[in-house]
Amino acid sequence: LQALALFGEDEERKGLKGLFKKAGNKLEVMKAQYSKVEANVDKIAQNLENHQITLLKDVAMFDQMYELNLKYYKELTMYILAGKKRLAEVRSTEQTGLAEDAQAYNDLVSMCDRFEKKLHDLELTRMVSIQMGPQTRLLQNNDTQMIEKIQSSLVNTIPLWKSQMVLALGLEHSRQATAAQNAVTEMTNQLLK
Repeated sequence: LQALALFGEDEERKGLKGLFKKAGNKLEVMKAQYSKVEANVDKIAQNLENHQITLLKDVAMFDQMYELNLKYYKELTMYILAGKKRLAEVRSTEQTGLAEDAQAYNDLVSMCDRFEKKLHDLELTRMVSIQMGPQTRLLQNNDTQMIEKIQSSLVNTIPLWKSQMVLALGLEHSRQATAAQNAVTEMTNQLLK
């Protein structure tokens, strides 16, 4: 009777079969959670790769923008210097003192004043160009640093996460095997008693 009760249906659910079934269920739940986490990690990695591609394009664009701005600055400087030189030449011309020359002189002065204002506008534009160079490089350097951080995450952090998940799954396998072995040992000891 004792042997029959020991191997009865109720005991079987509580005994080894129940233990293995519980362990199997826990393992399946853990594998399902691992799959969900792995899918999320893969989505994160893909998202990071997309950002990295965008930033690489931006860095290349900033580099071109910097070079064009530098060229633009040099051209503006050349035009400003040439304009100032020409303005000085025109203003240094002498007046003859004739009445018709007076009106021509006034027109020339007025034209020189307008030209000087245009030179001033060019100088303001050149100042904007001077400020754009460091701003462009700052953005480019920030994007480059972010690219390096993303690369580090893709190469180091994400594989580490995946390794940790695999280790956790392996640890759960070991824990379940130890529990099953302990249950077998305990059941064997009970049978021997």
